[in-house]
Amino acid sequence: MKIKFVFLSISILSQVALFAQEVITPEKAVSLALEYNYGIKLASTDVEIAKNNASILNSGYLPTLTGNGGAVYNVDNTEADFSNGTSTTLNGAESSRYNASIDLDYVLFDGLGRAYNYKQFKESQKLTELQARETIENTILQLFTVYYNVAELYENNNAINKTLSISKDRLIRAQYQFDYGQSTKLEVLNAEVDINNDSINLMNSLQQLNNSKRDLNLVLGNTIAGDFDINTEVAFNSLYNKSELLEKAKVNNVNLLQIDKSIAINSLGVKSQKSAYLPTIGLTGSYGWNKSNNNGASFVAVSTNTGFSGGLNLRWNLFDGGSTITQVKNAKISLEANNIQKEQLQVTIERDFNNAWDDYQNKLSIYRLQVENIKTSKNNFDRTQEKFKLGQVNSIEFRQAQLNLLNAELSKNRAKYLAKLAEFQLLQLSGEILNINF
Repeated sequence: MKIKFVFLSISILSQVALFAQEVITPEKAVSLALEYNYGIKLASTDVEIAKNNASILNSGYLPTLTGNGGAVYNVDNTEADFSNGTSTTLNGAESSRYNASIDLDYVLFDGLGRAYNYKQFKESQKLTELQARETIENTILQLFTVYYNVAELYENNNAINKTLSISKDRLIRAQYQFDYGQSTKLEVLNAEVDINNDSINLMNSLQQLNNSKRDLNLVLGNTIAGDFDINTEVAFNSLYNKSELLEKAKVNNVNLLQIDKSIAINSLGVKSQKSAYLPTIGLTGSYGWNKSNNNGASFVAVSTNTGFSGGLNLRWNLFDGGSTITQVKNAKISLEANNIQKEQLQVTIERDFNNAWDDYQNKLSIYRLQVENIKTSKNNFDRTQEKFKLGQVNSIEFRQAQLNLLNAELSKNRAKYLAKLAEFQLLQLSGEILNINF
């Protein structure tokens, strides 16, 4: 009963995949990730913020308009002596004043600091876009790491399923031989043990596959509602030119492009700090309305004034205690540090590229050897199986040949997807991962 139950369970699990399911191709996976991945969405919000910061509304080039208004109400006790010798006393005398104005302030010249700051915002926007690109590249690499893990487990399941099918046939054969007195019960028991082991391996592999599918769905923004299959076909491009890819890495690597933008931003920062040495010239203007309701002690009962006013102002900070000098020095040091970082990054990228190139070539060679190893293992298993049927090989030797074939298939699957991931890592270093056809 236990064996029958295992057969039934494995059969159900295996046949689930037979029903028509959505197939997620590499192209579709990339499309879904670009649209729905949470990390990419967050990076997009950073880009939008950077665009807002780099707009004319945040540049300092536009004037400021301020509306002001007020009212004052007074109740006074007043004793007034006039120049003609008369006097008067007022108790509870009421008076009020009202005012409203629109004031304009505009900086005509600020030592070009505003211009450099605006350019910095523009360069910062480009830097943020490069950071978003890095997020996309890392997400694509993460996507295919999970995608090919699913593909490997899918192919592993097929290989384990074949092994289980062979073990089932062996059990049936051993049972018949035992029934007709051609073998001992030990052969039946050994076959049952091997079936149980193969069944356990398949169940564990199926569980790993389901977990990996959920991981893949998370990278895709949890957009796939039901179960799905993936395309396990992999094509390798062995026509890469090492020197051309290295030159692309020196020009298009996203980390190098980011450090270039940081250098540009800090260069503008030095100029912005130096602008504090120059004066600031500003324009002011105002249109106002004032009304006063005076008490009886005043010569004028009611007065109303309206009109424009305007002017220029100049402010020149001749010495600020050395703060500007210090800030300029520090800005220059930061710029120098950026240039040092760029030199270090260039050396690091070249080393990483050479390592990635060798790793890719090595993994590709291993995969090709594993493909050849499959042929040898398959040939060895077929011969052993024929001898086993003729009684020239015992069950232990047959099982070993069966496991050798399974291990060869698992190793080939592993090598296949490790080689493809090594190719993606090489393309990412070269800045080409977003320019390929998936």
